Amino acid sequence: MSEQTVSGWRWWLWPLRSRKVQVAIATIVAAWSVHAGVEVSESVVTAIIASGVALILGIAHEDNGKQS
Repeated sequence: MSEQTVSGWRWWLWPLRSRKVQVAIATIVAAWSVHAGVEVSESVVTAIIASGVALILGIAHEDNGKQS
């Protein structure tokens, strides 16, 4: 097996190396926890989701600049 081959549990976790995936998962977990019953105001939920979207867009813009 070569060093480049990913197998087992690493195959499932390799997307977590991406900062965009990490931010997306954190945003989804925060939104889901509010849906599950954690009591916070609507403005906090909006701030969490908006911050997640802004971070993902910023990271994508930064990654695009590295390619140029």
